[in-house]
Amino acid sequence: MKRLQSSKAVATFVLTLLAAGALVIQDVSGRADAQQQPSRAAKADAGAVLIDPADTLLLLLDHQTGLFQTVKDISVAELRTNTVVLMKAAKLMKIPIITTASVPDGPNGPLMQEIQQYAPDAIYVPRKGEISAWDNEDFVKTVRKTGRKTLLIAGVWTSVCVTFPALQAKAEGYKVYAVLDASGDPSEMASRITLARLTQGGVIPMSTNMVFCELQRTWNRPDAADFGALYSAYAPNYQAAVESYQRAQEVLKREKK
Repeated sequence: MKRLQSSKAVATFVLTLLAAGALVIQDVSGRADAQQQPSRAAKADAGAVLIDPADTLLLLLDHQTGLFQTVKDISVAELRTNTVVLMKAAKLMKIPIITTASVPDGPNGPLMQEIQQYAPDAIYVPRKGEISAWDNEDFVKTVRKTGRKTLLIAGVWTSVCVTFPALQAKAEGYKVYAVLDASGDPSEMASRITLARLTQGGVIPMSTNMVFCELQRTWNRPDAADFGALYSAYAPNYQAAVESYQRAQEVLKREKK
């Protein structure tokens, strides 16, 4: 009798374990399904994480010839080239450009002439001595008037002229990208500290090539050659590769004739 009761107890215990195991498996399976659901949704909206040109503004802040002389973390030639590439990419994608300068009549100097050359229709907003463009009411009104909520910001200095308005705009609900190689700082140390502060504040760091490639998205477009020119302007070594390829193709054509 005792053995029978013992056997029943063991059987009951085993059944309890099996039932518990089934619940665990069901729970884990349910969690896996729950985890897969957002993944499928994220895959469907993959394009939403990239820059939307229709919602974007390019803000060029204080690219002034006097300030250029203080830049030490990037060559001035590269800084100017990258800024021009940004402007050209913006023009291709019909992205409005807003510029401003900090005391242009003083030692900071005027805006670099390439802005007028390549973006003559850019909106210039004068300031009244404010260090941060976002502290200037007219500048903020100009940005808000566009109705766009994604900001690409580049400027000199990165640690001040880019960082202050970037953090302020982010706090107001804008999605903000800082284009670091179209900006410049007085030292490598300043650049590293600035990058840390920007990322901690939720501003997204970008490079110029990241911007124009993200805007381009595909070579299957009528302006592909114009984007190809941006690659060559940004990376002269790539231009050399293109020239070598073109010459090789010319040689092949001659040999076939």
